[in-house]
Amino acid sequence: MSEAADTLHPAIVLIEPQLGENIGMVARAMWNFGLTDLRLVNPRDGWPNPAAGPAASGADIVLDRARVYDSFAAAVADCNRVYVTAMVLRRMIKNVATPAGAVTEMLALAAQGARSALVFGPERTGLSTDDVARGEVLITIPTNPAFGSLNLAQAVIVILYEWSSQRDTTPPMRLDGDYDGPAPRASLDGLIDYVIGELDKRGYFYPDHRSASMQRTLRNIFERPGFTDQEVRTLRGALRNLVIPRPRVAGQISDEPVSDGPVSGDADPDPAPRTGWPAPPPRANRRG
Repeated sequence: MSEAADTLHPAIVLIEPQLGENIGMVARAMWNFGLTDLRLVNPRDGWPNPAAGPAASGADIVLDRARVYDSFAAAVADCNRVYVTAMVLRRMIKNVATPAGAVTEMLALAAQGARSALVFGPERTGLSTDDVARGEVLITIPTNPAFGSLNLAQAVIVILYEWSSQRDTTPPMRLDGDYDGPAPRASLDGLIDYVIGELDKRGYFYPDHRSASMQRTLRNIFERPGFTDQEVRTLRGALRNLVIPRPRVAGQISDEPVSDGPVSGDADPDPAPRTGWPAPPPRANRRG
């Protein structure tokens, strides 16, 4: 990613970060979402810090571009909007936003050519009251009221995930894999008609006045998943094998179907049950 392409991405400003490992983990979080503008204000152990590299897990581009400043004001001098982060508001009146609310505003400002900064405090204490006062908006991350502690990299990644998700056009849900689209209607209708026909032969649709409703329910069951053509053919083959099973002979599957009576297409109006299917009671003797 070029520096020009990064100009309207938010700058991540760390005030007096203490551990190189935490700086590295912040860099990793930034590069996860395509950000590279990392600004360090008076890092405790100086910069560069050899402990940051391993923690960054390959986000070297962020570490290489990191810039060091001697004050909060210098680090955000080129930014149009400054968002500070803290768990609680410290005795002042200030706009307070969730990550989602802050990002919505950030993106609107970016569309107008304005640059934003996200400012995070030291690991142990967070931002001072004076530092919080320097920001136009305070971001608080909704957490468990009984335990709201987040480490530095966690706080960064929560906000950057929101920033990324609001810009992302990926559908909330999609079907991955070798999906070649739904089966042709003729193929799906053939499967449904086959199932309904075989069940009708076995007296499944009873009582008669519920037959149409039962058939609609079955049709809807097969319509809903959006089967592929291969899935329809596999289902039809599996169901046909249940209706007309082929026995295994010496480890092989015989080509001859097993049938105790007429099969589909025979003229017998009241076919005998196939192997594995109980014969339905005569309609005249059924009880509802």
